[in-house]
Amino acid sequence: MTAAPSAAADDTRTIFEKGRPGRRAFTAPELEVPPAPDDALPGRFRRTQAPRLPEVSEPELVRHYVNLSKRNFDLDSGFYPLGSCTMKHNPRLHERVAALPGHARLHPFQDPEHAQGALELMFNLEHALAEVSGLPHVSLQPSAGSHGELAGVLLARAYHADRDDHERDEVLAPDTAHGTNPATVTMAGLKVVKVATDADGGVDMDDLRAKTGPRTACLMLTNPNTLGIFDPNIEEITTLVRDAGGVLYYDGANLNAVMGVTRPGDMGFDIVHFNLHKTFTQPHGGGGPGSGPIAVNDRIEPYLMVPRVERTDEGGFTLSDDHPRTIGRLRGFQGNYGTFVRSYAYICSLGADGLRDASVTAVLNANYLLARLKEAGVAEHLPLAFGTLCMHEFVLSGAPMKRELGIRTLDLAKRLLDFGFHPPTVYFPLLVDEALLIEPTETETKETLDGFADAIAAILREAAQDPEIARNAPYDTPVRRLDEAAAAKRPVIRQPLEGATAA
Repeated sequence: MTAAPSAAADDTRTIFEKGRPGRRAFTAPELEVPPAPDDALPGRFRRTQAPRLPEVSEPELVRHYVNLSKRNFDLDSGFYPLGSCTMKHNPRLHERVAALPGHARLHPFQDPEHAQGALELMFNLEHALAEVSGLPHVSLQPSAGSHGELAGVLLARAYHADRDDHERDEVLAPDTAHGTNPATVTMAGLKVVKVATDADGGVDMDDLRAKTGPRTACLMLTNPNTLGIFDPNIEEITTLVRDAGGVLYYDGANLNAVMGVTRPGDMGFDIVHFNLHKTFTQPHGGGGPGSGPIAVNDRIEPYLMVPRVERTDEGGFTLSDDHPRTIGRLRGFQGNYGTFVRSYAYICSLGADGLRDASVTAVLNANYLLARLKEAGVAEHLPLAFGTLCMHEFVLSGAPMKRELGIRTLDLAKRLLDFGFHPPTVYFPLLVDEALLIEPTETETKETLDGFADAIAAILREAAQDPEIARNAPYDTPVRRLDEAAAAKRPVIRQPLEGATAA
């Protein structure tokens, strides 16, 4: 006999709907300082009426958010092998450091004179990232990887404009590129030129040569790419584009594979963006904001964003806008400061050797999992799309599985949830039919990888007997499989009030 679900577990009301006048989860203490004068806060920041906040007790507040958290799959609950997202463990030490009052309570309008510790941390982080990338000048300002991409393309455009080379309006991007790359190019007012992939998973050199010329402003390249392949022609690629007058941009989304082993600057790139929320353990997705700093070489440095953190003659730090050829600001403040603290703590904790070990282990784990899947008999239905080995991630094709077992990659992904694993990235990159992109990261154990491989093998055996099981999965999640087309066209974004009719 199964017990009925509790009312608390089934309570999907919003925190506002649970509120009742007069209930409190917190009461502020009496002020111990004289009240501020009326003109202390600029008028544009003053409220004209009290904020509409829910009125609930502390137990109600705690239960609400704990119950919501149980409805999500998260990295603290299990394996999260989203390919190209690098969902690795975020050390709790970094959370404690970021929560220190000097970091957590720093106001963005604080005068630099009274934020010397924060500026010093940013200065040191910039120099650490410069060393990791092999490019000497860094800006922490971009808010995410896509924002860093935009900064990079705008810098390339500014470089050509400064040389009166206004005919360059094309950006080369391989067909394995992240989806944000072509979107970024369009936002920057340039044109995307797609470059093909060769049979080995690298850039098709003949296609690149044919499309590189006097209109080439930039090449955007991820290396290793989204297929998990490190391009053996990387030096020839960068030389070709540079000789044609173009700028080289390195998408650092996959830096976790090569950090401490090789550097984009040494490959010949002018610009690189970092994902602090991937490679340097800032929580992301539902766990926190992103951060996408960029590093550049000397020829791009004049156009780097302002303000910049600089050391003063007295040995302190300041923010400088004195750079006449800059592209300006990309955001109101200097970036998501909490991400800087966590990432700097990560770098200081591991040191140069530790960063290298993280990348080496990430590559080892990916190749171990790939071998373990082959050993489990998965390769017949989910073959490796390109190559024989990989870097930090790899792409399987579910086309044989769909043809022979009657289940799609999406069905496999949904069924994995019932086995306690978050699905890998599906249907990306687009050039692989029924793609399954898997990245185990360096923070997972051998036992976890074994369990994941066994789960996929079990689902395939199950599908051979009854494919309907996977087609209707998941079964054990708070929400069953959704009608994705209807959800996109007619999203229901909140629970309707009792008695109301959903639109």
